[in-house]
Amino acid sequence: MANPILAAILSFLIPGLGQIYAGDMQKGLIFIVILIVLMIVGFFTGFLTSIINIIFSIYAAYDAYKLAQ
Repeated sequence: MANPILAAILSFLIPGLGQIYAGDMQKGLIFIVILIVLMIVGFFTGFLTSIINIIFSIYAAYDAYKLAQ
């Protein structure tokens, strides 16, 4: 059984990692792909995408926490 707090921390640092840790490989890989796309877009657009990236990281942490419970 996965630790929900560890899953949330992992997913906040690298969205998708907590989902993989909690056992949902497909969702974790999708989150990692979304993270890569956001980082590429953010490289060209700047600040707004950074805010979206933070919101996505918070959502990924919440999702990983609920998934690990």
